[in-house]
Amino acid sequence: MIVKGLNTYFNGFHALKDVNIEIPANAITVIIGPSGCGKSTFLKTLNRMNELEPGCRTTGTVTLDGVDIFRRIDAVELRKKVGMVFQKPNPFPMSIYDNVAYGPKIHGVRKKAVLEKIVEESLRKAALWNEVKDRLKKSAASLSGGQLQRLCIARALAVKPEVLLMDEPTSSLDPVSTEKIEQLCKSLKEEYTIIVTTHNIQQAVRISDKAAFFLNGTIIDSGSPEKILKSPRDKRIRNFVSVI
Repeated sequence: MIVKGLNTYFNGFHALKDVNIEIPANAITVIIGPSGCGKSTFLKTLNRMNELEPGCRTTGTVTLDGVDIFRRIDAVELRKKVGMVFQKPNPFPMSIYDNVAYGPKIHGVRKKAVLEKIVEESLRKAALWNEVKDRLKKSAASLSGGQLQRLCIARALAVKPEVLLMDEPTSSLDPVSTEKIEQLCKSLKEEYTIIVTTHNIQQAVRISDKAAFFLNGTIIDSGSPEKILKSPRDKRIRNFVSVI
């Protein structure tokens, strides 16, 4: 995924300013920065969810496999290719099974055997299968916070995306659940391109292959997490790191 000259506006507010970055495939790219710096807005631009907001306008290009996502692909099809997991788990008010099967059904999968295979594969990839295989028909609300987040990951994986966007996926979780999500990200990058937002420097260093630091809607530096976060060249990043 390649981002060039990306600008996003909400009515008169200039939210993203000339963002340029190449997102490596089969790697974890972490977007880090203070609250309100544009991290989540950037993420939601990559699957065009910002278009659901009134007054949103975007210029520049984002290409996925060489295809301009703003001009050459339908938004629904794009969101199948670029899945998203939100900060707070947002399960549907239905069973564990139906949460995972929902996306494939929307995209036309009807055969029970095929759906069952997709559900099991997705839950296995999300490291949740062994914990829920005997209660798939129970409400998703019966799961713990960490399990719910992994369920949301499984739901995103069920439609076979190429890219997985994760917006501060561990911010509401305890340390044990956080570690499970971090380990899961590391295993998933073998098959998917992963982009994670966080304001947690330690987490960024632990999981990222590439880091980009956002401030006031633009990237002020990007590269290896060791270079960006452990030995920052930019004074603004040094100031951020020093107070965390």
